[in-house]
Amino acid sequence: MLIANLSEPGCDGFDVHGMERSRITRGNDAMSDEIAKTPQPPYYAVIFSSLRTEGDNGYGATADRMEELAAQQPGFLGIESARSGFGITVGYFRSLEDIAAWKRNVEHAEAQRRGRADWYQAYRVRIAKVERDYGFERE
Repeated sequence: MLIANLSEPGCDGFDVHGMERSRITRGNDAMSDEIAKTPQPPYYAVIFSSLRTEGDNGYGATADRMEELAAQQPGFLGIESARSGFGITVGYFRSLEDIAAWKRNVEHAEAQRRGRADWYQAYRVRIAKVERDYGFERE
């Protein structure tokens, strides 16, 4: 689940790339089944690392909803995630302002509250500027 906790001052929508993404789930393990297709840098990554509490408690449905909602946000570029005990989700955005707008989304704020109350033992949010991007794809 992407829950950005951007609290830096000065952070406050660019064309949103349509993104088809599906999740592979095996018990408590889940991961993206593709790499996000991002534009040429610069852009920003919100890196959400987490340790879950026991049980689902509505987490799966909320995680799906947050990914759906994030994809509708101005400046959203894509998402990648994996979970097997330790979880990591990376959301890509065009600007710091777009990230801040996502943080202010009312449904997202409620998911953040539920995360602290019910779903996470611990989490850490890191926001980084992507300045270089390269890769490989087998044909």
